[in-house]
Amino acid sequence: MLAAIAIVKAKAGSEAEFLAVAQEMAVAVNANEEGCLSYEIFQGDNPQTFIFIERYKDEAATDAHRSSDHAKTIGARMGPFMAGRPDVQRLNLA
Repeated sequence: MLAAIAIVKAKAGSEAEFLAVAQEMAVAVNANEEGCLSYEIFQGDNPQTFIFIERYKDEAATDAHRSSDHAKTIGARMGPFMAGRPDVQRLNLA
């Protein structure tokens, strides 16, 4: 199993807009990606901080996620609400 933790900062004042689009992404991933075991979004103590916790069956599932239409289209819609690039940590089950 593989996992990823992505920390994303939303631009001040656009937290609600960012979260709405991010939740669309979570729905699309969980409904359409067979190899995705879970895709969840949490909001940090700082209201501008969002943490994505993703778990995948294997590398093929992570590749399928990255190349999916919804990752490209919905992901692009998140961009205008982000205050920089996400900090992504990729994890392998030990």
